[in-house]
Amino acid sequence: MKHGKKYVDAAKLVDKTKLYDSSEALDTVIKTATAKFDETVELHVKLGVDSRHADQQVRGAVVLPNGTGKDVRVLAICKGANEELAKEAGADFVGAEDMTQKIQQENWMDFDVLITTPDCMGLVGRLGRILGPRGLMPNPKAGTVTPDIAKAVKEAKAGKIEYRLDKTNIIHCPIGKVSFGTDKLVENLDALMEAVVKAKPAAAKGQYIRSVAVTSTMGPSVRINPTKFGV
Repeated sequence: MKHGKKYVDAAKLVDKTKLYDSSEALDTVIKTATAKFDETVELHVKLGVDSRHADQQVRGAVVLPNGTGKDVRVLAICKGANEELAKEAGADFVGAEDMTQKIQQENWMDFDVLITTPDCMGLVGRLGRILGPRGLMPNPKAGTVTPDIAKAVKEAKAGKIEYRLDKTNIIHCPIGKVSFGTDKLVENLDALMEAVVKAKPAAAKGQYIRSVAVTSTMGPSVRINPTKFGV
């Protein structure tokens, strides 16, 4: 794969043979982020589990202490008193049948998170083929199917992110923007890693955290020493 001059120059600042401390790694990511926009910083964690087995799935959600730096558009599908609670909590779009029909008939997808209550899962379930491939299907483990709609909306707006394994047993998550600075990014990284460690399946054998890396949208990857996280 051929990279541009900016990437090549940035990559020279990274020691590929070294496992960095979290703070030094994120400091390096900030230095190598040379794009004209505020790049997103991403965390990539390879786990010693097999996602093909149900008892080795790793999935959950965590509120990042400093948010993600992104304005999250929340759709709340609920009925009755919950509609007003969702609006008061800051949901951008609120409704029930009208919203599910809009998604089905117009392929409307102008939202980042869908939150619903258990009594409306029958409605939302019909959207599985549309929402599933986009990673937008609500799930109780991620806190997006909940009777406390107001709390879920507030957390989503505050920077709650969902983490889950892909087919190669890697978790990919945003942990903020380059403009956050090292300290805030370290706080977000630590919060996410703590959640991933707590989510370790009982069936997982051997080394759980295999590798950890951080990168900016356009920059090179920087590896973090996985032994720091204790598993």
